[in-house]
Amino acid sequence: MCNDNNTVVLICDCDTIRLDSFLSQNTDHSRTRITQLIESGAVVVNDKNVSKSYKLSRGDKVTYCIPNDTEIEAIPQNIPINIVYDDKHIVVVNKPQGMVVHPAPGNPDGTLVNALLYHCRSSLSGINGKLRPGIVHRIDKDTSGLLVVAKSDDSHVPLTEMFKSHNFKRIYHAILYGAPKCDSGTINLAIGRSKKDRKKMDYYPPNTPNTKNAITHYRVLERFSGYSYVELELETGRTHQIRVHMLSQSCPILADPIYASGRKTLGLSGQCLHAKYIQFAHPITGELLTLDSPLPDYFQKTLEYLRRQNQ
Repeated sequence: MCNDNNTVVLICDCDTIRLDSFLSQNTDHSRTRITQLIESGAVVVNDKNVSKSYKLSRGDKVTYCIPNDTEIEAIPQNIPINIVYDDKHIVVVNKPQGMVVHPAPGNPDGTLVNALLYHCRSSLSGINGKLRPGIVHRIDKDTSGLLVVAKSDDSHVPLTEMFKSHNFKRIYHAILYGAPKCDSGTINLAIGRSKKDRKKMDYYPPNTPNTKNAITHYRVLERFSGYSYVELELETGRTHQIRVHMLSQSCPILADPIYASGRKTLGLSGQCLHAKYIQFAHPITGELLTLDSPLPDYFQKTLEYLRRQNQ
């Protein structure tokens, strides 16, 4: 097992799934790389080495360690960030579009974690290792909006449990190509790796093997010619959930480089998706926190353009 600098602990939430399949769904590595990591001892289940074909059960603890075969290090950097809530236990940041959450190959610095280490004086939870300190949940690089970060181990654990038990209200706003047929509704489709392109996620019927069930509630706020402005509430939080669920309705998110490539972007550099509103109980005090983020400039300008075009 490599040292614990970059260790991540994952808890299996499936009844039966192969270890390599589970890691394929929950990491960004290829099957070949995952096999190499398992065979090298960089992955253990319940603190024991097992084979890649080992069948995980619900509740199994998978400890996944990224070997230090690169020189990536999360260092404090004086990068301006918009902090909307801060105390000694948690910090909530309004992440800009284009910022990566934590260092990784290809993005060794300039990330939200680098900025937080500077602004929080390195006071972040160490549960997720030195490359992802304090990170409880993520939003994609080109998704803007609210992100909750743990500043202590004591707050990290209950925050993680809130996400797993869905006791965390998250509302996003997005602009779509086209529009859902109904003004409101619920999408209940499982999310899993695409069988055609492992870099993409795809939607499947609920309870499909090697997928995770996902539920998104939507409401159309405005309709334009060829576009729509919608509100989306997550009941679950899966990788690319909103992006894939909107694709399932034949109305992918505007400027999404993965699920809507080749379409007009209206000048945007990434998907028009903003994590606007969160509500949750403070992990230490129990106080109900409600935070709302205004739409960023790129989003507002796109809405104004569509409204003018629609007149």
